[in-house]
Amino acid sequence: MTAAVQHIEPAPDRLWYAAYGSNMAAGRLGVYLAGGRPAGGLRDYPGARDRTPPVRDEPVWLPGTVYFALESRVWGGGMAFYDPDADGRTPARAYLMTAGQFSDLAAQEMHRVPGDDLDLVDALRSGRHRYGPGRYETLVHVGERDGWPMLTLTAPWHLVDVTLTAPSAAYLRMLAAGLREAHGWTVEQVAEHLADLPGARGVWTADRVAEAIGTPAGASSAR
Repeated sequence: MTAAVQHIEPAPDRLWYAAYGSNMAAGRLGVYLAGGRPAGGLRDYPGARDRTPPVRDEPVWLPGTVYFALESRVWGGGMAFYDPDADGRTPARAYLMTAGQFSDLAAQEMHRVPGDDLDLVDALRSGRHRYGPGRYETLVHVGERDGWPMLTLTAPWHLVDVTLTAPSAAYLRMLAAGLREAHGWTVEQVAEHLADLPGARGVWTADRVAEAIGTPAGASSAR
């Protein structure tokens, strides 16, 4: 009897990276590709093998919520993590890039040396794959867009399982820049959204967030 041959879909050559934290800001994401140190950050990044910018980027919404926990070695204060199983909707920014670029970005998020391609098959099949126990070592398949898979990185735990940590002003400024760029939000919208996220809620008010992130030219104050 001849055994049935299992059909295995090849890994895509391009994919959408769905950024929900500081990487929503194009300048911050660019450091992962081109290398260097982000403005206000404390860590240098080696960059990717392919340093060309993403082909496209688009505003997207993801199911679930973002929360702040642990402590960032780059910004101080809590880091943004994504829980796809929590209630809510999350504004994000999807970047269309090569699978190799995403692999190198993910390696740097995981505090590893970039240069090897990730095996994406398990995440694309099951919706999630854990590469390790650390902070951004869990890959989540959050959907499809224009025929390419959309993936993001987060921690293996859930919102209800972790102690929350308030984010720093520098980190909030980076998140605010990404929300403005991707979604075109006003200072008021950004401040209200960030102040209401778990970890920031009860520590940061919308007024204080608006003061911390500043008011770009042509925008009204949130005060």
